[in-house]
Amino acid sequence: MNWKDRRILDLLGIDLPIIQAPMAGANGAEMAIAVSRAGGLGSLPCAQLSPAQAGDAAQQIREATDAPFNLNFFCHAAPNPDDPAVKAQLEAWRQHLAPYYAEAGLPADTPAPLSARAPFDDAYCRVVEAIRPAVVSFHFGLPTPDLLARVKATGAKILSSATTVAEALWLAACGVDAVIAMGAEAGGHRASFLQMDMSRQVGTFALVPQIVDAVSVPVIAAGGISDSRGVAAALMLGAAAVQVGTAYLLTTEATISDAHRAALLAARDDSTQITNIFTGRPARGIANRAMAELGPLSDMAPSFPLAGGALTPLKNSASLDGAKGFSNLWAGQAAALARLTDAATLTTTLAAALPHR
Repeated sequence: MNWKDRRILDLLGIDLPIIQAPMAGANGAEMAIAVSRAGGLGSLPCAQLSPAQAGDAAQQIREATDAPFNLNFFCHAAPNPDDPAVKAQLEAWRQHLAPYYAEAGLPADTPAPLSARAPFDDAYCRVVEAIRPAVVSFHFGLPTPDLLARVKATGAKILSSATTVAEALWLAACGVDAVIAMGAEAGGHRASFLQMDMSRQVGTFALVPQIVDAVSVPVIAAGGISDSRGVAAALMLGAAAVQVGTAYLLTTEATISDAHRAALLAARDDSTQITNIFTGRPARGIANRAMAELGPLSDMAPSFPLAGGALTPLKNSASLDGAKGFSNLWAGQAAALARLTDAATLTTTLAAALPHR
């Protein structure tokens, strides 16, 4: 390999500066295994898994490969669904969705699950302590100092995402080993945690060099990178590696729905929007009926992650074509550059045009 910046390679013990983004609900152990075996860093998203499920999946990766892998967790403050204010939010949202229930022929009181995305806590930390992965990454900031100290004590390298220079500086001051610079182009949930103004989000190739100049730890570029040209561009701007998500959604190991896959295959450069209606937190996905009629950003959406529960019956409604019109179809702005392939081939292909330095 010709690329001479080995900071991330040496830090994480990987052969290629390619990190597969952890995508809750869209990838499991199989993708992480394939990427890690190919020389990149495979990632297992744990926010939608119970601690027991996360432990089982992590053990599956451990048994399949000796290569490093990443366990990823969310760090949001979970709302209490029994809090009167939260109950009022949920009821108002349910009333807002009532016309769609009627259109689908569903009773207004159709049971809806509470959306399940759990923040990092003692139970998840025990999984990390048992598995001792090479890397642990966080989204929406970092866990409490005591939990972070326990993770560090396992020897895991710590990554977290920043959407602004201020967030990168905060993460560096808290002791992360590398910062993921997440540009506005990225699919899925925005990593923002110090400010939530979506009108001020910075693009990847403006954000990366500014974070590189601001922090001393290595920087990983994320957002709008779906082929080797994007990898080369990010590394030339000072990133030591890239994190890629959307391109991996079209690999054989992805666990997305047929509707999601079809939407990705039809995506154009302007197909995505940032929305909060599916979870209560801003995230980029392919525009659909729900986003057009309810958002894309709505003040009525309940607190993260509760907004999605009441949408579930609509998502499952065949009469509404709900899988297409009422599902979150997460994707970044470079979705049109993604190709059908497998995760190992994508990993090596992304690294195929590494520039000299």
